[in-house]
Amino acid sequence: MPQIQVHTADRLAFTDITDRVHQAITAAGLRDGVCVLFCPHTTAGLTLNENWDPDVRHDMTRALAELVPQRRDFRHSEGNSPAHILASLVGASLTLIVSHGKLVLGTWQGIYLAEFDGPRTRTVHIQLLAS
Repeated sequence: MPQIQVHTADRLAFTDITDRVHQAITAAGLRDGVCVLFCPHTTAGLTLNENWDPDVRHDMTRALAELVPQRRDFRHSEGNSPAHILASLVGASLTLIVSHGKLVLGTWQGIYLAEFDGPRTRTVHIQLLAS
């Protein structure tokens, strides 16, 4: 099963992995089918969003940090409860259509690894299914 290693630099960040997923599809020779992406980490996730304007990533990062701030009454001893909560909200997988060897994405859409407890090295598993 193909996988992507993603090195994150910040505690909370979005890393565009769209090109790397395209490369995996090309390397596998998949023409038409489905691409399933899975992030096996409890403090990171996957999401689709705009990949043209970097301010979108900035705004998403700020909004999520404000949505789930660190609180004194969190009981998880590692101190990263917000990361676990954000990972659950964003989700751990994406299912995408592949047509004519390319991902079917909207004009401005990109695939992001969402890091909530970095910096770390994350793995994204890729399952390609032909139709």
